[in-house]
Amino acid sequence: MRPLGQPTAWVNPAFALASSRTTSADRLMDREGYRSEFLADFNVPWPQLAEPYRDDLLPVPNSTEDRLDYTHFSIAMSRSRRLALFVGVNIEGGSLVEVIRGRDRWTYDGRIPAEAQVGESLYADNLLDRGHLVRRQDPNWGPLAEQANADTFHFTNCSPQMAGFNQKNWLDLENYLLDNTRRWQARATVFSGPVFSDADRLYRGVAIPGAFWKVIAFMGDDGKPSATAYMIDQSGELGRLNLLFGRFRTYQRSVLQIERLTGIDFGALSDYDGFSNEERATGTRIEAEIRQLGDIRI
Repeated sequence: MRPLGQPTAWVNPAFALASSRTTSADRLMDREGYRSEFLADFNVPWPQLAEPYRDDLLPVPNSTEDRLDYTHFSIAMSRSRRLALFVGVNIEGGSLVEVIRGRDRWTYDGRIPAEAQVGESLYADNLLDRGHLVRRQDPNWGPLAEQANADTFHFTNCSPQMAGFNQKNWLDLENYLLDNTRRWQARATVFSGPVFSDADRLYRGVAIPGAFWKVIAFMGDDGKPSATAYMIDQSGELGRLNLLFGRFRTYQRSVLQIERLTGIDFGALSDYDGFSNEERATGTRIEAEIRQLGDIRI
């Protein structure tokens, strides 16, 4: 990630605003959002942006951390990209509720200007998916599961992902992580976001991220705090927006590498990540390509 520049242009904003709904600020004012104490003794604070990236954080009225709070998750927005810088969600594996997806109804968040959010005009008639950064099912637990499900369908939680990427590799990884929290009836905290670069391909006035990452914090089988990180690269497929799409490469990476790529400070999480600790000890970058789900090292 680099120091971010001027906001990108967008195509047909009048069409985008007219064709999508807006959730009023009043309807969202009671949302609690991400909780740093969710993992009990393993406190995981809301990430902070390193300099010089802080200037790109979009101000949010009535929020001390300039984040948008939803049911069980929160979002920090980029001024220049009009996409999320990163998201954070708390998952309660023992209380997950199966919510029927139904018809997708994406809406603008009325707490910030609609012009600060990439909307429907980017996704029409192409191979780009409206990729959930907070996966739809992840916050759907407890008595507010239906509300959490609806909250995930805000454009603030949407990032452009190639259809094959969103429907296969990214989905496989998300299924694996969620299935484990459900099976273990465990809690987990998950951060996700795009990797922004000046080299990102401009499409319909929007710079499309070439890669996406996840950082997961949880209590290990030994009862000790643990963290792990992953990155999936779609840059090789973005040239095919109007053609076909193919294989995407998925890597398990260190939390340290995600911090260096994004300018996001995850506090002490890297201390609980085996890849990060190995990098500190050896002075070399550690990564492992994931060819099948059995390759994931927790």
